[in-house]
Amino acid sequence: MIALSCTNITKFYGIDCILDEISFTVNTGDKIGLIGINGAGKTTLMKILMGIESKDGGEIFIAKDTSVGYLEQNTAIDLDISAFDYCEAVFSDLFEMEHKMRSLEHLLAESDASSYELYLDEYSKLQEAFDLANGYAISSKIRGILNGLGFEESDHKKSINQLSGGQKSRVGVARLLLKQPDILLLDEPTNHLDIDAIKWLEGYLREYTGTIMLISHDRYFLDQVTTKIYEIEAQELVEYNGNYSQFIKQKNAIYEASLHHFEQQQKEVKKQEELIRKFKDRGTEKLAKRAKSREKRLDHVELVNKPKLFKAHFKIDLKAGITSGKDVLRVENLCKSYDSKKVLNDISFEIYRGEKIGLIGPNGVGKTTLFKVLLEETLKDQGNILYGHHIEPGYYDQELKNLTLEHTILEEIHDENPQLSLTEVRNLLGAFLFKGDDYEKKIDQLSGGERSRVSLLKLMLSTSNFLYLDEPTNHLDILAKETLEDALLNYDGTLLTISHDRYFLNKICTKIFELTASGIQVFWGNYDYYVEKLAESESLSTAAPVEPELTKTKQKELQKKEKEKRQQIKAHKATLQNTEDLIHKLEEQLHNLQLKLCEESIFSVPEKAMWVQKEISQIELEIEQNYLKLEALLEKL
Repeated sequence: MIALSCTNITKFYGIDCILDEISFTVNTGDKIGLIGINGAGKTTLMKILMGIESKDGGEIFIAKDTSVGYLEQNTAIDLDISAFDYCEAVFSDLFEMEHKMRSLEHLLAESDASSYELYLDEYSKLQEAFDLANGYAISSKIRGILNGLGFEESDHKKSINQLSGGQKSRVGVARLLLKQPDILLLDEPTNHLDIDAIKWLEGYLREYTGTIMLISHDRYFLDQVTTKIYEIEAQELVEYNGNYSQFIKQKNAIYEASLHHFEQQQKEVKKQEELIRKFKDRGTEKLAKRAKSREKRLDHVELVNKPKLFKAHFKIDLKAGITSGKDVLRVENLCKSYDSKKVLNDISFEIYRGEKIGLIGPNGVGKTTLFKVLLEETLKDQGNILYGHHIEPGYYDQELKNLTLEHTILEEIHDENPQLSLTEVRNLLGAFLFKGDDYEKKIDQLSGGERSRVSLLKLMLSTSNFLYLDEPTNHLDILAKETLEDALLNYDGTLLTISHDRYFLNKICTKIFELTASGIQVFWGNYDYYVEKLAESESLSTAAPVEPELTKTKQKELQKKEKEKRQQIKAHKATLQNTEDLIHKLEEQLHNLQLKLCEESIFSVPEKAMWVQKEISQIELEIEQNYLKLEALLEKL
């Protein structure tokens, strides 16, 4: 059944076309991810659907009696009522029903026989409707959603205007979910949520019985929730079945097929043009006519443009200036408190050259504080911070405080890199999608995504060999995130990053640090490995409960064994590689000795020939022994 459909929706801002006759249909129960680069028109489309913005052409159909709920991006309410009361107002009709039931209970107690049946019949109908609407569970439902979105019980009764900006946005999400409209339109619903809250929201939306269309740059979230992807690109909308990962596969396949078609057509065009040239060069009347005929046919061929996989995006190439020592950073028993509140408690860990580590944990646990202590921007209370040799840290701050707001973009880059000419700076800015008059824009005039690009360019030019990245994918659209990820995968330095972007953590990280109130727990793998280990731990905990002290001890033992196992695997692979390298070296030596036997200066002198033959026999024996060793190593993999 069709829940929503659009036909030829068109939207202009001045002379700029944002949406060009886009059409699509949304069926009841669809869960759609709406994606595209920043400025593609995603939010504009949602506002058109809600009637907040006008369309310049086209038709919109929404099924009769269908309720639509819309969550705007970064909407922060500011009211002098509690978060709980604001959410409770969603059920005003049920409270009115309950009030009528209480009034009828009094009337029943005081009524005579003639009116008793009448009151009882009305009460029964109200009671049935109230039960059907699950009226008695309203309070627990509100608490469940607020808690799921990361609120503490103590926050429920706080006045909304006392909450942080992020909390205010989350109250708006909670109220919308409680309304349960038939169609949910969500614009960046994971903003201001930590990983636990995002996971809760994923589960809630997966089980949601209504229809969902959501805008998100969180690819992991899109993978978990959506069943279709609508991509807006070049003012057009294209539909793909499946989640984000399946969309990428389909888009790549379409691109490859289109590229093959383009290349085949170009090949055929060149072939025909070459034949026409040859026919003309021959100078005969018959061949000239054939050349003319082929030219006419060629003129009528509809040439296809070379396909582009994605719209051009900025390029980033991160390189460490100098190679650091193997030991990059060792932290021992680090502690930090603000007044009576302990933020970091007995933090200890080690980081080695080339590692790419994700630092995760709930909001407020102290991740950014840890960065600032390690970078000596904030004083520690106790503990040791020991950097290795030749370490040059670089810091990407999620608040982008490393930018000077009064500077133009050109000044921001050139002032810190005076060795570059203005032409070189302009070329670099061009690679980061800044063109023409953009160079003279002041930093405080830029969007979050533009500021992020400037900060990333500064980081690229810094040649740091140890990067601290605090939420580097914030403000970036999906293509920008993937550009950054490719750069970090090729980065030859060391990386420690705070991120709530699980897709990013999965793709980049080789180790996860989970920061908790009691310290740091280390997981040797990416984000999915971390989730897998947590699930195993919870399964063990459910199957065989143990005393808390024993659980912690056991956990440390398992962690130690796991580390030893990984070290053994690493050593095994190193031995395997060394054996293969040795075999290759020995086979080269054998080949060279066999060539020597063909030299007259060797085979003509029996003593020399015998010596070379002896060497050949010895190397053949070594090769055979190493092949046996290699087979044994491969069997153990």
